Formats: sequence, structure tokens, C-alpha cells
Amino acid sequence: MTVGLPPLALIAGPTASGKSDCAVRLALGLKERGTRAVVVNADSAQVYADLAVLSARPNEAEMVGIEHRLFGVWDGATPCSAADWAQAAKAEIAELHSQGAVPILAGGTGLYLRTLLDGIAPIPPIDPAIREDVRSLTVSEAYAALQTEDPARATALHPGDTTRVARALEVIRSTGQTLSFWQEARTGGIGAKVSLHPLILLPPREELYSRCDVRFSKMVESGAAEEVQALLARQLAPDLPVMRAIGVREIAGWLQGEWSREEAIERGTQATRNYAKRQYTWFRRQPPVDWPCNEQIDFDNLGYFEILLRM
Repeated sequence: MTVGLPPLALIAGPTASGKSDCAVRLALGLKERGTRAVVVNADSAQVYADLAVLSARPNEAEMVGIEHRLFGVWDGATPCSAADWAQAAKAEIAELHSQGAVPILAGGTGLYLRTLLDGIAPIPPIDPAIREDVRSLTVSEAYAALQTEDPARATALHPGDTTRVARALEVIRSTGQTLSFWQEARTGGIGAKVSLHPLILLPPREELYSRCDVRFSKMVESGAAEEVQALLARQLAPDLPVMRAIGVREIAGWLQGEWSREEAIERGTQATRNYAKRQYTWFRRQPPVDWPCNEQIDFDNLGYFEILLRM
């Protein structure tokens, strides 16, 4: 916490870790003490209006009367990049601070949070010819090239991470500098302009995976198929983020007769587990070491925000 700066709470962690519930409980705790608090979405799937069910977006009952912002505000036809979200989040946070309210960021998209707090890497536009050339390579070819041209980045990436390997390779080929070089020159972050009160939720893995299993099955029972059917009817480009969201492809395969409902649930459940595992690893390794971490499912989250609750 930095004295004199406006407060910003942050509750982050993998999917199904209880972030939304934790954020609402904190907001209610602040409300009891006479302070207005607003939950601000920091999840890359929950920004899309088309993904209410598959993103597990909080419904009215789950919001318990607490105001929520940046949930379902993007149309699926328009990609929401980390920079787009950060710009919108900055505006919401500034408005809330001007009104004396406490913003509570809640989400599991690490790139969104890093972009907001640390700023944006000023990477020049990528040469289209270089991008096309890099994207034409197989992931093994791209990774082999990256090992030669940016070995440090190659070591940090999984050899099968198609998107990140291609991005790192196109950046060094187009700009002559590594991705790390540009990331160290980040600008526009608000981390130094707020009094940050963070909490990372990392419950036991097996409990987390069990919650993932239950969540996806409930999604299918609660309208996820209808949600995907509506997306398919729009005939959106398959590479749009909304079409690559977890559960969309898995349920689309069932609706299009490629596999059964049971297999769709099995595929969706496994994809959710895999995503939770990647998020878990990111939040275990990437945030600053002084950010508190809770490793339980049920806990008194207000104890982590004593200073904030006294402000």
C-alpha cells in the first residue's frame, strides 16, 4: 500500500478459484463500512456479451446488488486486446476514484492485469510480409528458428506454444529487437499511481480441477449449447477470441455432429482443466513475491484487506 494514492483492490487466480465470490464479499464488507465498491472485470472471456454462460459471468443473483463493470460489454465480432481492455479499465478506475469509490479488479487474465499495471510494450507494427512468413511455419520450425534468433525467449516458452513462439519470432525479425527488449520499455501502466491491495487465489489443485469438472457440466445444462448455436449462426471468423473461448469449439463439434454430447462435455472439461493449470502456473510464478496468496477454498477474505477496510 502507498499512502496518499487512491486504492485499487485486485483479486486474481485461475478459473473456478472463487474470484467473483471473493470480490463481492469484499465489496459488501466495504459497503458495511460506508464505502462504495465496484467490481471491475479482468477476464478476457467475460468481456464478451456472447459468452454469458461459457465465461461463467456473474448473474444478478451472484452480484448481490454490487455494481459490476466491463462484463459483457464487447461484441464478439470485435476482438478485445489487452491494450483495449486496459484503456477501458483505466477509464472505469479513474471515474470510480473521482467518485470516492473503491474499484475491485477480479479476473484471471494475467496479460490484462500486467498491461494495466505495468503498461504496454511499444512494439512497432510488424511487417506484414514477415508475419505471413512466420505464420506459414510449423510450430517446430518456428521454435527452432527462435532458438537461434532469441534463445532466451525460446527457453522461456513451451515448444508447442504456437501463438507465443510465432509472436516472439515475428517481433525480432520485424524490429531487430527481442520481445524482452520491448517489454522492458513498457509505458502507460497505473501501478505507481494507485495503492494496490492484491490477493491471489490458488486453492489446492485437485479441488480446483474438481470445481472445473462440475462447472463445465453445469454450463451445458444452463444454456451453453444455445449460446454456441447463436455464435455459429453469426458466422464469425473462427480465429476471433470469442470463437476460441473454452467450450465453444467443443460444443460446436457436438452441435455439428462431429462427436456426442458426452464427448463434448469430456473435451470441454479437459480444456477447462488445462486452462486452469496454465493459469495456476502463471499466478504461482509471475506476480510480485509480496502479493499475498490464499491456498484454501473457503476462507475469510476480509482478513487480507484489513488496511483497505480501515481507509
